[in-house]
Amino acid sequence: MTDAHIWRQYPILPDDGVSGTLLGRVWRPTQDDKPGGPSVVAVRADGVFDITRAAPTTSFLLNLPDPAARIRNAAGERLGTIEDIAANTTAEKRDESQPWLLAPIDLQAVKAAGVTFAVSLLERLIEEQAKGDPSRAEGVRQELSAAVGADIARVKPGSPQAEQLKQALIKKGLWSPYLEVGIGPHAEIFTKAPPMASVGYGVDVGIRADSDWTNPEPEVVLVVNARGEIVGATLGNDVNLRDMEGRSALLLGKAKDNNASSAVGPFIRLFDRTFSLDDVRRAEVQLDVMGPDQFHLKGRSDLGQISRDPTELVSQAMGQHHQYPDGMVLYTGTLFAPTQPRLPGGAGFTHVLGDYVAIRSPKLGTLMNRVNRCDAIPPWTFGAGALMQNLAARGLL
Repeated sequence: MTDAHIWRQYPILPDDGVSGTLLGRVWRPTQDDKPGGPSVVAVRADGVFDITRAAPTTSFLLNLPDPAARIRNAAGERLGTIEDIAANTTAEKRDESQPWLLAPIDLQAVKAAGVTFAVSLLERLIEEQAKGDPSRAEGVRQELSAAVGADIARVKPGSPQAEQLKQALIKKGLWSPYLEVGIGPHAEIFTKAPPMASVGYGVDVGIRADSDWTNPEPEVVLVVNARGEIVGATLGNDVNLRDMEGRSALLLGKAKDNNASSAVGPFIRLFDRTFSLDDVRRAEVQLDVMGPDQFHLKGRSDLGQISRDPTELVSQAMGQHHQYPDGMVLYTGTLFAPTQPRLPGGAGFTHVLGDYVAIRSPKLGTLMNRVNRCDAIPPWTFGAGALMQNLAARGLL
């Protein structure tokens, strides 16, 4: 199977095509001496339209009172079909005279919620108990599942029952920082990446060369304006280094925030008559990992099994104690925790270079990336300052 065929086998659009309000970003190349740069686009039935003159950034647009109406009504220049732009994004030799896709976010803070599902909570405990050693994971998994698995799955975080379970686990010597955020009153909220650092559909995501236990984390990503209102959603891959996080919770930043370790896309789907917060609550996320070694892993994550409602996660991430004037996006966590053996003599799943990772949800489309090393992927150089200079040079500010 060729690389081009792998990209094409997963449709980028949602199951209902462009019936919803889809917002994205592309890089427009320099043409006719007009400088190129990031452009905000609306994905419509008759093509992809540059609406940057109506909204220079997606952050600005999503802070408007009715962003879905602004997207629907904005005039813009047609750039081509979404299929052609996606194909150019993934091409082995990209045509740099034509546009390609970027992550659909720009100035928003990129936050993430951790251990929001009972299964992922157990996996974090396994990482901690195994001290980041994947060869010890299966034995620890069986021991912890027998000791706390059923109780954790039933309890509501922050409830009196959760406090009773906490005290029982403390007596057994099984309490940990992961249980504190998994069933305690305070959710784990951390910074996944700086604004502008996330990558989008069709490009490489990064893992570190000094990590031996790496995973994709397929997630629904909430899109939130500066007022703390959830206005839409997209997909994300919260690439994780399990061995580093397992050695110490204080290594979370090094395990999570690396070059190209935050993937978001392919588009933001805004709330409108076709898509609502209840659709997010019911969202199912499918994962496929296809390796150059013919390895194939399938998994799924069901947001209906999350332990905290999306609105609770947002209220814990921003509000009186923390504001984000450019808005934020929030990874909601994953039910998926792969344990299928991968390497001879190894234990459990880990990425190999060249893996393709396809994350799909019926209402949100497909986010697809290929795995590479962080230090082999071009470094991140285009930040918020570069964006402001670029927009000013193009007469868009």
